[in-house]
Amino acid sequence: MKYYSTNKKVSGESLSNAVIKGLAEDKGLFMPDQITEIPAMFYENIDKMSFQEMAYTAAYMMFGEDVHANMLKTIVYETLNFDVPLVKVEDNIYSLELFHGPTLAFKDVGARFMSRMLSYFIQRQADNGKQVNVLVATSGDTGSAVANGFLGVEGIHVYVLYPKGLVSPIQECQFTTLGQNITALEVDGTFDDCQALVKSAFMDEELNAKMKLTSANSINVARFLPQAFYYFYAYAQLKKMSEEAAKNMVVCVPSGNFGNITAGLFAKRMGLPVKRFIAANNRNDIFLEYLKTGKYNPRPSVSTIANAMDVGDPSNFARILDLYGNSHAAISAEISGISYDDEQIADTIRTCKKSTGYLLDPHGACGYQALKDMLQPGETGIFLETAHPAKFLNTVEKIIGEKIEIPEKLQEFMKGEKKSESMTKDFADFKSYLLEK
Repeated sequence: MKYYSTNKKVSGESLSNAVIKGLAEDKGLFMPDQITEIPAMFYENIDKMSFQEMAYTAAYMMFGEDVHANMLKTIVYETLNFDVPLVKVEDNIYSLELFHGPTLAFKDVGARFMSRMLSYFIQRQADNGKQVNVLVATSGDTGSAVANGFLGVEGIHVYVLYPKGLVSPIQECQFTTLGQNITALEVDGTFDDCQALVKSAFMDEELNAKMKLTSANSINVARFLPQAFYYFYAYAQLKKMSEEAAKNMVVCVPSGNFGNITAGLFAKRMGLPVKRFIAANNRNDIFLEYLKTGKYNPRPSVSTIANAMDVGDPSNFARILDLYGNSHAAISAEISGISYDDEQIADTIRTCKKSTGYLLDPHGACGYQALKDMLQPGETGIFLETAHPAKFLNTVEKIIGEKIEIPEKLQEFMKGEKKSESMTKDFADFKSYLLEK
C-alpha cells in the first residue's frame, strides 16, 4: 500500500516511511491510496469472533501488504490483551468502555500498536542504529498512553509536550514519573501551542538533518488507524444482543483532535454498517461550526473540564475532508455534531449517576448527552467512554459530591516522583533544546 499527503504534494510513500516520518514533507497527513472493504462474510460472523480475531482481520486489510502476517498478528494480540466492556446505561444507550488498558484511556490501543509497529520498521531499516525521537503533544491521555506504550523500547526516545496546568494531576503523573526513555516537557501555553511546536519541528530542515523525528499523535497512521478496531468490536457486541439493534447502530465520539472518529469513518468505508456518527464537542466546537456553516475557522482553544477535547484546530479534520472529497454535504450526511459547556457536562455527570448509577468522565458525558439529545426512534446509540473517571478525580468528585475509588493502576502512577522540564511556546527555544540532545 502506498500513502499520499492530504496536501497532495507527496505521494507514493511506503507504510514504513509514513509511520517513521509521521507527517509528510508538505505538512499534510498521510492517507492510504485506497481503503479495502472487508468481505461480507466477515460481518456475518463477526459476533462469533474474539476482539483479537476481528482486529487482526481489519489490521490485515490495512497493513497486510507491508507487515509480515505473523508479525502483524503478534502486534495485534499484544496490543489488545485487555477487555473492552459494552455496558448498558439505559434503554438503547450503551457505553463502550475503552479505559481498561494500562493507562485507563482509549489511546492505549493506538499507542501500543504504534510502538510495536515503529520498532518493527526501525529494525528493518539500514540505519537502525540511529535513535528515533518521538515527539508527542498531549492534552491529557495521549501523553500517558504513548509514554507507557513506548517505555523501555530500545532505539526510541519520547518527548511528551503538555500544557502547564491544563492536564489533570493524575494524567500528569502518568507521563512525568516514568524516566528511562521518556522526557516530559511542561510547555507554558495551550495544547495547540504544544501541537504547533511538534509540527514545526517536523518541518525544520536542520533538526531533521540531525535527528530522526516522528510523531505519536493521531497524525501518525499507525496511531489513529488501529482505533478503528473499537468500532468493529462495538458492532459485534451489539449484534450478539440484537440483529435489529446492530442494523441501526449510531456511534457518538467525544471529539478533540478527531483521530478517533476518523478511525471510525475508515471502519465504515471498510464495510462496517454504522448508520451514522455524532461528534460531541465541548466549548471547542470548531467542527460543529463547520457542519452548520461549511466554513472551517480554527481558533485558540479554551480550557474546559473535558480537557482532552480542548483543541482549537483539529489535525484530523484534514483527513475527514480528504475522505469525503471536500464535500460539506457528504460529511454532514454521515456526521452530526453538538457541543456542551462545563455546566452542562457537570450536570450530565451528576444526573446520569443519580438516575442510572453509571459514573461518567467529563468526555464520556459529552458522548452520553449527545445520544440523549440526538438519538432517533429505532436507533441504538453507543458512546465511547474514553477514560476512567478517576483520572479526573477532583473534578468528578466535586460534581457528584462523593469520593470515588482510584484503581490500583492509577495509584501506582501516583507514587512516582514528578520529573519534567519547563519549555516556552517559542519554537526557537524548543529547537535549541532538541539540538543539544
